[in-house]
Amino acid sequence: MSEKIESLCEQLALVAVGNQYANLADEAARKNISFTDYLETLLRAEASLRNERRRETLLRLAGFPAVKTLQQFDFEAGAGAPKARIQELAGLAFVERKENVVFLGPSGTGKSHLATALGVKATERGYRVRFITAADLVMQLEKARREHRFDQYLKRSVLASSLLIVDEIGYLPLKKDQSDLFFQVIAKRYEHGSVILTSNLSFGDWEDTFDGNAALTSAMLDRILHHAHVIQIRGDSYRLRQARQSGLIGGKHSNKQD
Repeated sequence: MSEKIESLCEQLALVAVGNQYANLADEAARKNISFTDYLETLLRAEASLRNERRRETLLRLAGFPAVKTLQQFDFEAGAGAPKARIQELAGLAFVERKENVVFLGPSGTGKSHLATALGVKATERGYRVRFITAADLVMQLEKARREHRFDQYLKRSVLASSLLIVDEIGYLPLKKDQSDLFFQVIAKRYEHGSVILTSNLSFGDWEDTFDGNAALTSAMLDRILHHAHVIQIRGDSYRLRQARQSGLIGGKHSNKQD
């Protein structure tokens, strides 16, 4: 009988049921648990396993360079990061409302960590997330356009996710065509899906990144900021603080944490 059950579980891809039905049946018999309660427990085990596998798949497909969590973020060291606001964002209501989040601040202050942590939290809730740097996004957009599959790329890689995270805006200036492509991403997602953006530049300096195109930059910021949470992070680079503390570089903060 067990071989038949296991064969049927394999055919129906009921992994948890196949692995746990016998042990749970023994437990039900010992504790005089009803058949319906036993069946519910068994199906809950299957649902739990499937949910866990879905979360693992979403995490893998998101493209994070490394998995970061809010628990790992040192808010005391990164004193410029507003902990209360970020914890509120971790509730992910902004994703449900299709709002944006923009992290601004100097390099090394934790913008990418926080953006990733919110993205990881979103995958745990079952949201589809896509993480990509601004430079890689533009490069892939250009490649898709050359190969005459631009609309397909937008649909599958940019618009399909509930949350798009674009990291490092401003590290490399974009040419006119690249700026136009980036604008299309923002325009297409406007009020259709959340975006998290990180940048080491203030909004006033974004025009220089986008080929000096004031009209395009203004139109893009209008869409980004219409429904947005702007998080300004201040302070020194976390990596530089570590270097000072270890004595690798000098400075007045070499023996203490900012």
